[in-house]
Formats: sequence, C-alpha cells, structure tokens
Amino acid sequence: MSTTSIPSSTLIGNLHWRYATKIFNTEKTIPAEIWKALEETLVLTPSSCGLQPWKFIVITDKEMKEKLQVHSWNQAQVTQCSHYVVFTAIKKVDEAYIDSFLARTAEVRGTTIESLNGYRNMVVGTLIHGGQGTSEWAARQAYIALGNFMTAAAMLQIDTCPMEGFVPAEYDKILGLEARGLASVVCCAAGYRSENDKYAQLPKVRFPRADVIEHF
Repeated sequence: MSTTSIPSSTLIGNLHWRYATKIFNTEKTIPAEIWKALEETLVLTPSSCGLQPWKFIVITDKEMKEKLQVHSWNQAQVTQCSHYVVFTAIKKVDEAYIDSFLARTAEVRGTTIESLNGYRNMVVGTLIHGGQGTSEWAARQAYIALGNFMTAAAMLQIDTCPMEGFVPAEYDKILGLEARGLASVVCCAAGYRSENDKYAQLPKVRFPRADVIEHF
C-alpha cells in the first residue's frame, strides 16, 4: 500500500497557524464531512495498551452549551464555537473492561481470545495489580486524544481552544456522566476564528529548540 505524506513545510506551517482561539466566528459551522474526519481522529487516537479508556462527548446544542458555559468560568468559547468536545475518562478500568477490549481485538483480527491470554495477564498485572490508579491513568490518556485532535484540526485549518477552566463535578452532573462511570477531564472548542480575535496575529512564543530538545 502506497503512502503519501504532506510536505514538512505544510505540517510546520499549520502548527504555526494554530493558536488557542479566544473568539470564534459564530456564523460559521464546521461542515459535516470535515467534522466526521475529526471524529475519526478521536477514534484513531493511540492509547496505552490500546485500551481507549474514554468517551468523547460532542456538543452542538445551543442550550447545552449555555448550561456548560456557566460552569466554565463563563468563557465565551463554549457557546461561540461550532462543536464543543468534552473529553471524559472511564473512572474504573477493571478486568471486565479489559476483557471487552480483548473480545473486540479477537473480532477485528480474526483470532481467539485464548491466544490473547498472555497479553491479558500483562495488562491486568500492570493496571489492576500494579498499584497504578486506573482513573488517573485514564485521565492522562484523554490528554493524548486532545493533542491528537488539535493537531488534526490544525491540518484541516480548523481552529481549536483547549479548556481546563471548568468545574468537572458540574459537567458530570449536567451530562449524566457519573451514572455511566465516566468523569470529565478536559474540553476543546472547535470552529473558525473571528476576525476580531487579536490573538490570531500574535507571534507564537516558544523556548528555543536548544532549550527543550536534547540529543544523545
């Protein structure tokens, strides 16, 4: 199967173009075809052990956005954006969840669950019996999805704003997450920047490459 890569200059150019959008154009909505591709990037996000301990709540309903904005430090991006994504993590990754993933693996790859016993033992030993809190581990995985989503959006010239400024407990109540064993972790507004957003023109501030990258 042949592969086609984008020019490295396009990659870097789009990442320079991206910024945390403060004002969205409320008149522009992300087309369905583009949004479908962005949802697929969420599905395809890599995760530790491949377990995908998350669910992504996509919100376009105006009234729901307004309810959430109240508990988001009143940040305008929540209601201005085209699509608002709440990244949630599974609160309890137990053996039953791991078994559901292994069943899916056997189905997709045309193998037997028994052939995956060695992998199962490794995952269960690491996550369940290894002393690592699975809720904290799952929350970290959600940030991998956030980064993947924002990079993919930049490649498609879709603006985003990652948001931690919200009250998770209130989000969980409004979205009915607790009863489903989920917890909100981080959010991301997506859409198109407003011409009035002064931050779009500001130079990106980063430490010099030599300060953040080392080679051995």
